[in-house]
Amino acid sequence: MELRQLRYFLKTVDLGSMGKAAVELEVATSALSQQISKLEQELGVTLLQRSSTGTHLTQAGSAFYRSAQLVLRHADDAVNIAQRLIITGRVSIGLTPATISVLALPFFNAMKARYPEVELHIVESFSGYLSSMLNARQLDLAVLFETEVAQQWEVTPLLAERLFAIYAPLSKRTFLPGKVNLALMAQHHLILPSKRHGFRRALDSQFAQQGLSPSSISEVDSLSVLLELVRSGQGVSIQQSAVATKALSMGLTISRLSDTTAKVQNFLVSLREKELSPSASAAKAVLLEVVQSLVREGKWDATVFTKT
Repeated sequence: MELRQLRYFLKTVDLGSMGKAAVELEVATSALSQQISKLEQELGVTLLQRSSTGTHLTQAGSAFYRSAQLVLRHADDAVNIAQRLIITGRVSIGLTPATISVLALPFFNAMKARYPEVELHIVESFSGYLSSMLNARQLDLAVLFETEVAQQWEVTPLLAERLFAIYAPLSKRTFLPGKVNLALMAQHHLILPSKRHGFRRALDSQFAQQGLSPSSISEVDSLSVLLELVRSGQGVSIQQSAVATKALSMGLTISRLSDTTAKVQNFLVSLREKELSPSASAAKAVLLEVVQSLVREGKWDATVFTKT
């Protein structure tokens, strides 16, 4: 027996006609009639007498009608209680310095609007450190560039970001629109995060795939310092779109790399769904919604992964 069948039955009785009930329920009359027939077969009794003038309750139908009303009332009450349930608790989420610049504020605002009783703890660090914190269960969720974490974690592909060249405005004539690629960038002095950062390892992999080796690199594990060095003309950098947006706000110039494969993947890593607390599960759902919204609104130059 399904709640849908009870709703169909009650609506038919209340309106006295399967046709009228089908219109109000926005289903085909034949589908409604079929569901009520299934209900009668399961109960082993006839609930409704059909005629050209409408439908009428049988004696068994009258008795069942009162019980069906009570069952649906309890079901609706249960739904209302669940929807009014206040989710509380504490959620720790790890974001890299790049991701935090575009995601932290909208995520924080969305969580406070939806779940004001949940205490958020946002940790900013590089991918390697966040992975260690995940494995030590110091975090509930994290957005990483790599998925080398323990097997007890659930990995959800989040999005793929395009890569951008970032440089001081005075260097603009060196980089022609549409001609900026990894091969060109490898010829310049690069300012990049160290190899402790998942993004750097992903970028090194991009170079290796094309058989390229950058001429010189300065390693800086502070995003703000890195961008300041680029702005002062000490070198150029390659960063994902989240950082490119921040760079523009600092007066730097950006150019999207023309290489079609010049992308870096982001993954949402968490405890397995059955192990997540209600607050962590709610935060995970909100984060996915916020990411999709940012990409849809053009605030994050990326491609969202969708489930097939």
